[in-house]
Amino acid sequence: MDEKTTQLKARVIAFYLPQFHPIPENDKWWGKGFTEWTNVARARPLFKGHNQPHIPADLGFYDLRLPETRLAQAEMAANFGVEGFCYWHYWFAGKRLLERPFNEVLSSHEPKLPFCLGWANESWTGVWNNDPKRLLIEQTYPSQKDDREHFEYLLKAFSDERYIHVDGKPLLYIYKPLKLIDAKRRLEYWRELAIKAGLKGLYIVGNNMLDFDSPDALGLDGAVISTLGVVSSKNALLNRIQRISWGLRKKLSIGGPRVIEYKKALEHLIPDMRQFDFNAYPTIMPNWDHTPRSGRKGLVLTGSTPELFSRHVSDAVESVKNYSDQHRIIFLKSWNEWAEGNYMEPDIEWGTQYLEALRKVVKPD
Repeated sequence: MDEKTTQLKARVIAFYLPQFHPIPENDKWWGKGFTEWTNVARARPLFKGHNQPHIPADLGFYDLRLPETRLAQAEMAANFGVEGFCYWHYWFAGKRLLERPFNEVLSSHEPKLPFCLGWANESWTGVWNNDPKRLLIEQTYPSQKDDREHFEYLLKAFSDERYIHVDGKPLLYIYKPLKLIDAKRRLEYWRELAIKAGLKGLYIVGNNMLDFDSPDALGLDGAVISTLGVVSSKNALLNRIQRISWGLRKKLSIGGPRVIEYKKALEHLIPDMRQFDFNAYPTIMPNWDHTPRSGRKGLVLTGSTPELFSRHVSDAVESVKNYSDQHRIIFLKSWNEWAEGNYMEPDIEWGTQYLEALRKVVKPD
């Protein structure tokens, strides 16, 4: 943490999707030139008041192969209170996908914005194009040799002076810790390799959708709490009926997507962090609308505004205010998940208002 970071009320780390440039695999699977923008541009309203498509403003329909784009993103993020990006990282038994933007961030030493990596350890299916049963590439954990090769690739990032640390250790995020076979042994092996490489170890956290109670049992130092979709116990019966009805419509491919008010979702997105007996970090999100990817089978939060998001950020900051400076971490989902309606970059409807709402809370004058 540098001096600028310690002036912030929280360490906001934003997830960063690299799928904004074509790759041969996506060309083969979805057609030549496919990127995240393909889904974004073809989205259409599915019910009255449904705001689609979302159109980018200041940064335009960018291509992450351009260093000017990456520099502009980083400058914008820093100006509005984001400490750094958590770049999504993909590793399939040695095969990497969408790696070019981050590899160029490493090799060019630009932008200067701090970063960490988030391992998206799940198989790729057709879910990004409304075909979830189609297996594109399988996530496997074949051997210790593969673990070592994977670590050696990650070490290039861990050793970079821009890399985000917690307690003096590089921060690594695991998306599906419960899917990581023999997780505790594998992650301890990585820690051993890190120490041998001259690091103090690794600080590893995992995504927790309230589906595990002991990060330590999985080899994790903490958990990032993600509660999207959690329903209020006060309306359990009504919500169960709604879920059954939605599930039936989804199965039959009729009706619209599942719709929840953003204001209602805020009641559940930041739980009382004191209930957890481990290092727990909240997740904030400006909005959610998965329909550009999943159509009528998606989930939509409606009625999000910069004012409501500001309240959401304030709740998150309040939840970590008693943490030590190193641990006042809030994960922002996301910087640029445009096809999930889940982004901070300016669009033509709101401009920079969501960014301004974030800065007002975490980076007061």
